[in-house]
Amino acid sequence: MFTSGAIIVALIIVAAGFTALFGAPYVPSKRKDIRQAFTALYPLTARDTLVDLGSGDGTVLRVAREFGATAVGYELHPVLTLISRMLARGDKKQIVQQANYWRVQFPGQTTVVYAFSDGRDIQKTYQLVQRQATHLGRALVLITYGFAVPGVAAHATHRAYFLYTVQPCGEAAAHV
Repeated sequence: MFTSGAIIVALIIVAAGFTALFGAPYVPSKRKDIRQAFTALYPLTARDTLVDLGSGDGTVLRVAREFGATAVGYELHPVLTLISRMLARGDKKQIVQQANYWRVQFPGQTTVVYAFSDGRDIQKTYQLVQRQATHLGRALVLITYGFAVPGVAAHATHRAYFLYTVQPCGEAAAHV
């Protein structure tokens, strides 16, 4: 008989293979590192709504909730979406949608966007956030992990995290 832990591990392995075919591969985030980024790099608070692009198993969402922020995740893979929803344990301020984040509108109250992207998509991710900022009519904070946006100066860095203020199209960049 399989334990629930073994079933979750098997589902994550299947999810990683599926997601690698259709998007970035699933790579779990470390809670400790995320907490440090939300403390040292950007002090996340209950006034924030964080959007996680490719939210995987929801680790970033759960850490954002520890800081009191509303957390919205978009995840393409149905198994990872299910795991994330299960781990949210009914938290109404942690929302996980099975969706392609390239095709959604961010919630109107979005303040921070988190992206654990890869080198091939980081510029495109920045442009997506800029379109969303334009749609919302205000700047958004973008936190990337692993890759800096080429040609755009980060306002701050912490280890492998980069912080940007993304202005709506046509506006000059501002600092956080």
